[in-house]
Amino acid sequence: MNIQLKKGVLELLVLALLNHRDCYGYELVEEISKYVDISEGTIYPLLRRFSKAGLVESYLQESESGPPRKYYRLTVEGEKNFKVQIAQWDEFIKGVEELLGRLL
Repeated sequence: MNIQLKKGVLELLVLALLNHRDCYGYELVEEISKYVDISEGTIYPLLRRFSKAGLVESYLQESESGPPRKYYRLTVEGEKNFKVQIAQWDEFIKGVEELLGRLL
């Protein structure tokens, strides 16, 4: 898959998962990797960027197996951003499917 296409979709997938529930970084990697091939190194820079932009916030939570984990959750601004991105995604997919339907 084209790396630029994957990068844009990855942002949406992270926001979608965090909209569903709070997650720690590796948990995001595991869940997304079930559907899209990604590496662990792509998630953390994205989470830092989201944090700087005020889309996510983090907190530590004790873990049963090891040190505390850093969990991420959407902020109110993150929820708004997610809704905008979902609307844009739906519009994008509709346009792509319409054009491909005409051409194929």
